[in-house]
Amino acid sequence: MTSFDRREMIGAGALALGVIAVPIAVLRAMRAPTDDEPSDRQKLIAQQIAQILIPRTDTPGGADVGADAFLLLALAAGLDGTRTPDGGAAIQGATARYRRPDGSLDHLTWLEEELDRKAHGDFLAAPLARQQAALDTIDGAAFANHQSTGPWPKIKGLLLTGYYTSQPGGAKELTYELVPGRFDPDLPLRPGMHAFSSDWTAVEFG
Repeated sequence: MTSFDRREMIGAGALALGVIAVPIAVLRAMRAPTDDEPSDRQKLIAQQIAQILIPRTDTPGGADVGADAFLLLALAAGLDGTRTPDGGAAIQGATARYRRPDGSLDHLTWLEEELDRKAHGDFLAAPLARQQAALDTIDGAAFANHQSTGPWPKIKGLLLTGYYTSQPGGAKELTYELVPGRFDPDLPLRPGMHAFSSDWTAVEFG
C-alpha cells in the first residue's frame, strides 16, 4: 500500500499548483448556490480523504485541523477556478455527467462517484486499506507522467492549502520563522528537519 509523504505533497501539491490561501472568514462570506450544498455523505468523504491524505502522526492529521471543511468552503467559493464554466473540461469522456447548468464542474460529485468506483463499492464502508488504494489509484492517474490532469489536483491542492495554512500545519508540521534573518540558498538537511512554512517563493502572486 502506497502512503503519502507530507514533504512530497506540499512541494507537488498546493505550492506547485499556485494555490494561494484565503482566510476561512472570507470564504464563508462568499455564498454557494442554495441548491448546491454538499450532502452529508460528501462531507464524510471529504473528512476521510483529508485524514488519509495527511494522516495523524506526531502532528494532527488533515481532518483533525479541518482541512476538509476548508475544501468544502473553497469549492463553494470557487477558489482556484473551481467554479469557472470551463472547469468541466478537466474531465474526459463523461464530462456532462458532472457539469452544472453554468458549465462548471461539480468536484464533490465527481470525487464521490470516482472513489466508489475505485473502491468497488461504498468507499466509506470499505476497509482503510481499500480506501487508501482507491485514493492512490486516483492520485497516480491524475499525476501520471509528472503532469496533473482532471479534478483531483484541484481537490488535493485545496486540502493541502487548508492543512498547511492551519496553525498546526503551519507552525508544527512546518518550521515557521516570522522574520527570517537572512537568505540561505543552500541549507544542509538533517534527520527530522521540516520544510519552512514562510517560504512561498514557489507561488506566483501575479
